[in-house]
Amino acid sequence: MCAPARAVLWAVTAALALLAATPVPAPTPPLPKVPLHAEYVVAVNKLGQVTHIVSVKPSKNPNFNLITGGNALQAYIRTADGKSISGTYRLMYDYNPANKHTRRTVGLIRAGGVDPNAMGAVNVMFEDVKKRGHPETPEPVGSAAMTPGPQPSGLRLPNLQQILKTPAP
Repeated sequence: MCAPARAVLWAVTAALALLAATPVPAPTPPLPKVPLHAEYVVAVNKLGQVTHIVSVKPSKNPNFNLITGGNALQAYIRTADGKSISGTYRLMYDYNPANKHTRRTVGLIRAGGVDPNAMGAVNVMFEDVKKRGHPETPEPVGSAAMTPGPQPSGLRLPNLQQILKTPAP
């Protein structure tokens, strides 16, 4: 084989190897072109953690429902001054296709009426993962600081920066 043909074959082989090694990005689902609205009624413990979803009024978009449902389970609900009130809350998610933003609003339905000592939904999920044989799963950030003894509802909680600086066990 002559040198120019060998160089071309080498260049094509290198290009194909490079293409094969490049990861293919996951497809991004298209953004909805219509306004969407979903509502979740959630129970919140004394730390402001959502413990479970009580009821759902879903939108017509299953992807939006999946994302907002996951967000609702991970939510911390506190007052502007950092206090938490255990009770039942309504989380409303409104998607605006004009600016492609989702707005979440929170409203207290009633204080009390829930187990203030219940574990947060995220902590329950981590415990389930550990029980199923994944001991290397890390603890949720700040979980050591989130298991205090009995305390009155409405206590002042540490700010987010203080929780994030808590060392992992």
